[in-house]
Amino acid sequence: MNTTANLGVILLVDDEPNVTEAMRRSLRREPFEFLTATSGKAALDILAARPVDVIVSDEQMPGMPGSELLTLVRRKYPRTIRMILSGQASLEAAVRAINEGEVHRFFIKPCNPVDLILSVRQALTHHRLEEQSRRLLKKYQQQSTIIAKLPVSQELLDVERDEHGALIMDDSDEGGDVTDLLAEMESALKRA
Repeated sequence: MNTTANLGVILLVDDEPNVTEAMRRSLRREPFEFLTATSGKAALDILAARPVDVIVSDEQMPGMPGSELLTLVRRKYPRTIRMILSGQASLEAAVRAINEGEVHRFFIKPCNPVDLILSVRQALTHHRLEEQSRRLLKKYQQQSTIIAKLPVSQELLDVERDEHGALIMDDSDEGGDVTDLLAEMESALKRA
């Protein structure tokens, strides 16, 4: 995802430049960086050169229909959120875009600018949450790997809890104190 002050990078694809310019104007107050392409090939070239958060493509374009483009984007850049616009929406085109391109939204031209803005915002929020989830899962897996390598003391396994679930600490020096146990764990972490 884009790390500048912008909240997202949006790629607008339509064989008619005035359509991409109209979409850009309708989104102009949003803190997005906009890229435009007039063909599926040009869009793929942009995607190969830099990360894009959301792609909004026309369906009917010469050379490569939008549903085919979004299918390729899904395969090569699965984290890019895909949306499609169609002036002549057929059920077949909609089903193909949804099934093969796994599009997030399907719009009919002319699309309501407010719907487009809200959908892009929602898509970016979803994108950020997925990225955060991936980072947290990776961190959890790393920590689990480290913890699995730690020597487990029987004292750690034999814990008593009160009726509220709080740990009951034994003040006797019989098995060493908590400070010694924590020092032992810290030392094991450093070795791991």
